[in-house]
Amino acid sequence: MNAKPTNIFTVHSRIDAPARAERNRHKGGVLWLTGLSGAGKSTLAVETERALFETGYHVYVLDGDNLRHGLNSNLGFSHEDRTENIRRVGEVAALFADAGFICVSAFISPYRADRASARTAARESFHEVYVMADVATCERRDPKGLYERARRGEIPDFTGVSAPYEIPESPELTVDTMALDIEKSVQRMLDYVEKNFTLSD
Repeated sequence: MNAKPTNIFTVHSRIDAPARAERNRHKGGVLWLTGLSGAGKSTLAVETERALFETGYHVYVLDGDNLRHGLNSNLGFSHEDRTENIRRVGEVAALFADAGFICVSAFISPYRADRASARTAARESFHEVYVMADVATCERRDPKGLYERARRGEIPDFTGVSAPYEIPESPELTVDTMALDIEKSVQRMLDYVEKNFTLSD
């Protein structure tokens, strides 16, 4: 392991978070959507992004599959690679939040310790959203056919089948996609953003 360099120094912006929030009329932050494959994270993320954008929010989605085509294309799905995946994404999401965006991040992120690391990166701007659906429900949906392949042993270390998912202990928001359709799920997200991100006049 390479030693950490000692010749790197922090550069501080002359624009602070309150100034960005005043310009945008809302605070930046991270909405971290976690849940099993098939729970509805990506659908909820992109529909929330669209609704917030149309309302005037500065918003951007980071999706697990998309980032594995680029930033994290060299990572697999071992415990170590999952940890590095979330570490990188947590830092990127924190940068978006610092820039004044609402960053909607949709990642299985099965381990509590890794989600805690992402929270540390974004500090008080981090909001954990548990997209709740049990394995049986996700397996019935199986929109990508992944559970079927995992059951056949074609996908090792698959969360919910051969790898664990650690349910959030105290998320800021829970969206139960077993009970709520997409419209009601998005509305829960919008209500949360309105309460926690929008600046009062």
